[in-house]
Amino acid sequence: MKVLLIEDEAAASRRLAKLVKEIEPKAEVINEVDSIESAIVWFSENESPDLVLMDIHLADGSSFEIFNHIEMKCPVIFITAYDQYAIEAFRVNAVDYLLKPIKKAELKAAFEKYKKLQSPINIDYKAIGDALSTDKYNRRFLIRIGQTIKVVELRQAAYFYTEDKITFIVTKDGKRYPLDLSLEKLEELCDPRTFFRINRQFIVNIENIKEMYAFSKSRVKLILDPPTDQTTIVSTERSPVFKRWLTGE
Repeated sequence: MKVLLIEDEAAASRRLAKLVKEIEPKAEVINEVDSIESAIVWFSENESPDLVLMDIHLADGSSFEIFNHIEMKCPVIFITAYDQYAIEAFRVNAVDYLLKPIKKAELKAAFEKYKKLQSPINIDYKAIGDALSTDKYNRRFLIRIGQTIKVVELRQAAYFYTEDKITFIVTKDGKRYPLDLSLEKLEELCDPRTFFRINRQFIVNIENIKEMYAFSKSRVKLILDPPTDQTTIVSTERSPVFKRWLTGE
């Protein structure tokens, strides 16, 4: 059995390879790739493996993007750190779905399920991706600067804020652009696992919170990166929810 691993965390990939060998000593982990781009290149240059173990969230985006570029002809066991997905959608399509941290017993059961597949699979992975991917959230913003139109992707956003009744997006590289959207609308468009509205003025990306300090009235003061001249303090009413959000609740 030839197995391909698609996982962007080196430690997780090594552990997964070790578990595969413990469960299936005759299995061969033929490669370990860590991004959408490298996976597309690998599939375009190699024969399809017998089985793919694929992390859904890679550093360069959702792994479902891979299915927009290649035709998957082998079974896939999906892996993710999140449980908000419609797991049943995978099950009815005879594809297994495991939550991190991967337990040996669960991976073994997934392999047993793989072995029971008697007929060639005909699974529309792209359709599954459309149904389960976080791409339901707005991924791009069109920004007009004079006569120029610029596209900024949501994943580039460090935070959003309002000033003088104007909404701005600040990107991870420190650039600021005006948006013709309210923070209320942005809350609907942003993935709530990644973005949080800390007060009436700011929505922040968890990846761009540099430091946090206890503040008066059980509030939390944030230091953002890129830095901002604005005061970024989580409001009193939002602080309890913010603290649960930080832990993934």
